Amino acid sequence: MRIVAAHVPPHTTGSGKIGAATRARLGPARLEVDIVVRVLVAYATKMGSNREIAEAIAAVLREHDLEADVRSVRDVRTPDGWDAVVLGSALYAAHWQRDANRFVARNREALAARRVWVFSSGPLDRSLADADLPITPNAAEILAGVPYEGHRTFGGLLRPDAEDVDPQILRTHAVGDFRDWTSIRSWAAAIANALSA
Repeated sequence: MRIVAAHVPPHTTGSGKIGAATRARLGPARLEVDIVVRVLVAYATKMGSNREIAEAIAAVLREHDLEADVRSVRDVRTPDGWDAVVLGSALYAAHWQRDANRFVARNREALAARRVWVFSSGPLDRSLADADLPITPNAAEILAGVPYEGHRTFGGLLRPDAEDVDPQILRTHAVGDFRDWTSIRSWAAAIANALSA
């Protein structure tokens, strides 16, 4: 993102100090400032699958010269210090995790003041994962009042040796990795393009 102000004399730059995330170049008749957008990629996960999706999204954002920090929603009290937020939660019985719910509840106003994208993950069925399911009613209710710019549902991951999983789930659900990394990276690139415009 570049901001150009014409006919700005050097003394208007104050102390002349530029923050680490901002690079300034003074010309004879204009000031050009490249502002690096900071993005929080926050996730709620039970067994780590959603963290890996968040990390993949952040990697793409960095490839587009954005600063991206990956954090568990448990470790982020507030999105202060970030310009945009990508928030994701694993789905269980079509419900977002409680940690994601709590994060939104305590930061609803701050999120509403930022550009926000959200994602869900969980379908253990390739056809469902490829269908880009709409946001679930539960997640939509949690996000009420947060004007997010986009939502995607990605496939989930169920390992045969997963701990803390009801054996009945392993018997009745497909085991495997249903995450489509191409779709994940493509969605992240679209976010990067929107933030860089």
